[in-house]
Amino acid sequence: MTMVMLTALGVGGATVIGAIVGFCFKNISHKFSDIMLSFAAGVMLAAAVLGLILPSVEYGGKFGLVVTVLGIFAGAISLAAIDKLVPHLHKLVGVEDESHANANLSKVLLFVAAIAIHNLPEGIAAGVGFGSDNNAQALLIAGGIALQNIPEGMVIIGPMLAAGVSPKRTFFCAMLTGLVEVFGTLIGYYAVNIASIILPFALAFAGGTMLYVISDEMIPETHAHGSQRGATFALLVGFCIMLMTDTLLG
Repeated sequence: MTMVMLTALGVGGATVIGAIVGFCFKNISHKFSDIMLSFAAGVMLAAAVLGLILPSVEYGGKFGLVVTVLGIFAGAISLAAIDKLVPHLHKLVGVEDESHANANLSKVLLFVAAIAIHNLPEGIAAGVGFGSDNNAQALLIAGGIALQNIPEGMVIIGPMLAAGVSPKRTFFCAMLTGLVEVFGTLIGYYAVNIASIILPFALAFAGGTMLYVISDEMIPETHAHGSQRGATFALLVGFCIMLMTDTLLG
């Protein structure tokens, strides 16, 4: 349990680390941000496939493949439904223009709220990983999610400051988005421990949510600013590093 709690704090704390970096470097280039986010996407992709989806098939027994496919689509559909209910702003057009700061404040807060909501299933994915009793694999999953949270924390800062939010409140909002992930990790861990029979479905569900985030948000965002080639290779590097790590630890 101690390891799960430390992991939860680490996953949530990664957002705070990103926020601190965002304060220090307010004008991070799109190219650098895209490459970092693509690397994180590659890590998350490997974590989703190797740490969640393949174990789901293995633990599901006779009907493992069916349960896994259903779980993947259930996770993706759930996040798609969240996107419908809470509009997710992929781009904050105009927030850098301080003359329109007040007009853009509601858009920025919506953006932050959307990040917080999307952090919940990511946290659940980290917690569910521990249900397989393979702590090394669970830590790899959590590490992949944490890596993705760092650039996520970075991108929160600039728009909020430009919209007129004070540095204290901006940092507090970043902390809240990370705290959501801490709760998500604990929810995922306790859910599969209370009812271990749901483990295969829960693993696939968590994998589906991660695949959705990668495909629907991370990849389009990293290909939107002219850095497609670098972003693609950064994703491959992230994926291969996770693949090698998983193989060596396995």
